[in-house]
Amino acid sequence: MIWHVLDVRAIWIREFAAALGQQVPTLGWLPQITATALFRNHEQETLLDDPRFPVRCFPLQRGFAKFPIDRIAREGSRMARRILRRTDKPSESTLICTAPHYAAVAERWPGPVVYYVTDRFVNYGDDPGLIRSLDQRMSKAADLVCPNSQRIARYLIDETNCPSNRLMVIPNATREGNLLSTASSPSESPRDIADLPRPIAGIIGNLAANTDWELLKQTIDRTPWLSWVFVGPTEMAVDEPMQNHAREFVMRQGGRVRFVGAKPYAILRNYARALDVAVLPYRKREPTYSGSSTRFYEHLAACKPIIATRGFEELLHKEPLLRLVNTAAEMTVALEQLRQTEFRDGQEERRWKASQSETWESRALSMRNALSERFGRGQEAA
Repeated sequence: MIWHVLDVRAIWIREFAAALGQQVPTLGWLPQITATALFRNHEQETLLDDPRFPVRCFPLQRGFAKFPIDRIAREGSRMARRILRRTDKPSESTLICTAPHYAAVAERWPGPVVYYVTDRFVNYGDDPGLIRSLDQRMSKAADLVCPNSQRIARYLIDETNCPSNRLMVIPNATREGNLLSTASSPSESPRDIADLPRPIAGIIGNLAANTDWELLKQTIDRTPWLSWVFVGPTEMAVDEPMQNHAREFVMRQGGRVRFVGAKPYAILRNYARALDVAVLPYRKREPTYSGSSTRFYEHLAACKPIIATRGFEELLHKEPLLRLVNTAAEMTVALEQLRQTEFRDGQEERRWKASQSETWESRALSMRNALSERFGRGQEAA
């Protein structure tokens, strides 16, 4: 009896799978997508270190879910056979699919099926009609459908005919090990930002097109008393010229503005704890707006003040754990007010209490309980 997670390319899926693996035997499946995968059959299993759980790599034909490749390659059948070979009790083993493209695998699975929807895939650039069709098939094949936001749940109900009683919203989260013992637990700054003068504002995550760089540029100009730390990759393109120009300008600043590059997930918490205030400067655009903000839960666990724009629908319902702003002027005011209170907004204890249940471990347990209670199938949860 084993749980399979197909597929684990995204870091948030890996975090969830590793947390699930602490509770039940779990195997992650990692596709290696190429134009010639149809003629390859080699698989390799390895144990990831961070997070720690077993992953099995396998070849997957590019375009496998699209006509006519879907008819030629029949990867759905081949993937199902691959996973079944690693399953001792198929009728009792749960398959978690993390993308609509795996509908053909879900339809062939003999045991419980979960569709874990962590993105609004219909906005990712593929043919929207194809994605809706695949979402419909996944919603029909799955015993439990777990979107990570209310907006994705509404999309599934309205546009894919997913029964509402089959849905359970499971947001993103943070590691249980990232939680503080108390709201005021002491922390040290990572070496590459230890010399920055305080106070320090920080942005952690993928520093690309879903960040409002124009707002940041204006806010940085208006807060000469504040240091800024950017933690994350900057390789992805920013398609809008004004936003791209603003990012380039901010990246050239130096001095009190520091970009430290991408960091392993395990040490992101050290940066979150070292900040005086976290800034979540999202732009309102899909698919970001409809998802679940992983970085919010990372900062929630650090218990420090959080200022966010209204570019993430999920965050519109998180006050007073954070403060929402619309413009650079409003963000500047919020930062000035925090400066006057030595960056304590009175919500530290509330954030600490909220963070205790916002973990990947609790998310995995919720899915297990829901599958057992709602459908009488799958492993009994503790």
